[in-house]
Amino acid sequence: MLHVLFRVGDSEYVLPASDVVQMESFAGATRVPGAAAHVAGLVQIRGRVVPIVDTRARFGLPRAEPTLDSRVVVVRDGEREVGLLVDRAREVLQIDPGQFQPPPPVVAASARGFVRSVAQAEKRLVMLVDLSKVIGHEPLTEEGS
Repeated sequence: MLHVLFRVGDSEYVLPASDVVQMESFAGATRVPGAAAHVAGLVQIRGRVVPIVDTRARFGLPRAEPTLDSRVVVVRDGEREVGLLVDRAREVLQIDPGQFQPPPPVVAASARGFVRSVAQAEKRLVMLVDLSKVIGHEPLTEEGS
């Protein structure tokens, strides 16, 4: 199964490629008053307005200025499309679903449910994120305003 690999801080994460709509460079976002701290704002991507989740803030890491490597990974969870602001995203890996193992208890506890499982991919350890937990179930912006 194909997975999109992305980096946040010193760690590498993956999402099933089927959840990823597209990847874009990050040129900044329009801040939304009253939005959750992990919401970087809104961007327009190919004619659609998409809320952006700052994965560094969501994962409890210190904020960092976006670089030329920063990417917005636009994902679909049900009917919702959300952009994940990540430090780097350039690779697609083939990972057999059987390679994924539950995360060790210490990882599961500290990851606040964001990490669903871990796998050895080539010579690196990658973490499969729980997309619905990362983007949250609450609206990222007020609907209709």
